[in-house]
Amino acid sequence: MTDRRRAMIGKLHVARQQIGMAEEDYRAMLARVGEGKTSSTTLTLPQLDRALAEMKRLGFVPKPPQKAGKRPTPTDERERYMAKVEALLADAGRPWEYADATAKRMYQIDKVAWLDLAQLRSLMVALEIEARRHGRGTEPWEK
Repeated sequence: MTDRRRAMIGKLHVARQQIGMAEEDYRAMLARVGEGKTSSTTLTLPQLDRALAEMKRLGFVPKPPQKAGKRPTPTDERERYMAKVEALLADAGRPWEYADATAKRMYQIDKVAWLDLAQLRSLMVALEIEARRHGRGTEPWEK
């Protein structure tokens, strides 16, 4: 059984509980939309779709997952490191692609945005070292 199929069957059972449908009514609804099949586990994916649509028509309101729509907020420290990396790139006249390429070289991670805090700090230090090497003095990093 695929994950999608298992999720649809689970949603069908939640819908039945939410609208308070009796067992006999549930089986009759499955038989109606499932071409005679009275068990949700024997329904095909299109039949499961039709059964869920019928449940919604009868009043089922699916709840979104708890994490849906929430965007993780970066920590203040991460924002500070990103600002420092951006400043170092601006001083050197380099685009963000340079930082992405450096991250790829250092950690085999394609984007700076995907680095964890320790990796981001190391990237920032590497850019500071590169700036000093080319005569663009940087102020010491303060925590």
